[in-house]
Amino acid sequence: QVQLVESGGGLVQAGGSLRLSCAASGIIFRSRNMGWHRQPPGKQRELVAGITSSGFTNYADSVKGRFTLFRDNAKNTLYLQMNDLKPEDTAVYYCGVASGPTTVWGQGTQVTVSS
Repeated sequence: QVQLVESGGGLVQAGGSLRLSCAASGIIFRSRNMGWHRQPPGKQRELVAGITSSGFTNYADSVKGRFTLFRDNAKNTLYLQMNDLKPEDTAVYYCGVASGPTTVWGQGTQVTVSS
């Protein structure tokens, strides 16, 4: 069964960086569309960045130029490099992978950016 485990979140000051990782089991990342979503406190979940099985990426306008999505197929792990973090980036970040007609989500990892 597909399982995703996110890690790398934490508390960081504005302008700092974090790298989130999403380790998968039961699925081969390179064969799936996948990405990161986030849910700020009191708001709905939103797309941060996605990548297709062919390698095309897309980013939310709010993170373009600051976040980079990439994957290590050998490790079956998806990463989100987050630079120049801002307080508005504070959210629970979720890894998602397409699995048939549905999306499998990880449990989320908290990112908190202080002023």
